[in-house]
Amino acid sequence: RAAEQGVAQAQYALGVMYENGQGVHQDYTQAVQWYRRAAEQGDANAQYTLGVMYAQGQGVRQDDAQAAQWYRRAAEQGYADAQNNLGNMYAQGRGVRQDDAQAVQWSRRAAEQGVAQAQYNLGVAYTQGQGVRQDYTQAVQWYRKAAEQGYAKAQYNLGVAYAQGQGVRQDYAQAVQWYRRAAEQGHAQAQNNLGVMYEQGQGVRQDSALAQEWYGKICDNGDQKGCDNYRRLKLGY
Repeated sequence: RAAEQGVAQAQYALGVMYENGQGVHQDYTQAVQWYRRAAEQGDANAQYTLGVMYAQGQGVRQDDAQAAQWYRRAAEQGYADAQNNLGNMYAQGRGVRQDDAQAVQWSRRAAEQGVAQAQYNLGVAYTQGQGVRQDYTQAVQWYRKAAEQGYAKAQYNLGVAYAQGQGVRQDYAQAVQWYRRAAEQGHAQAQNNLGVMYEQGQGVRQDSALAQEWYGKICDNGDQKGCDNYRRLKLGY
């Protein structure tokens, strides 16, 4: 009843119910209708979610331009996930003209609110000098923030930074620590690099059995290089 009377929060809540099939038959089209009514009243949750529906083509025809438009309206209200998604769209040129500087601007706003993916993306931008001046020290700072939230790609990149001494003093033990955290989440390249560290005794005591174990994990996932390394150690050379 509140939704029918135009209460934006109730309209958004009804949209969630239709999207998830909670207390009503699941209906993405109905969900979009209620999200739209709330979004047009300025509800940031609804604006963001309507953007997601357009991006995924749920309840509406897939439309990146519409997705970007609704993300922007939520992002301008400070909605962190919308800022992150808008940054991604600028980086990829989806629904908007590709623009690295805009991607960085929106990623930074999301990153400063603690969105791990945005923190990682900002780290990548600083590493590659896309949209900002290349700065490995800044890259490491943002990778660390995301890595400490458990973001595997950032944990891996932080491990690489320590292994190469890029933006931080080279420290193989720290590299191993961050590779391990990413590897334990199934990050294939981290698993491979951890295998290399054990095989070569960098940052850890040399241990061919553990190296073989990590190579075996990526081999099990179909990685040919991992399989080759696994067989090589198994044969003892």
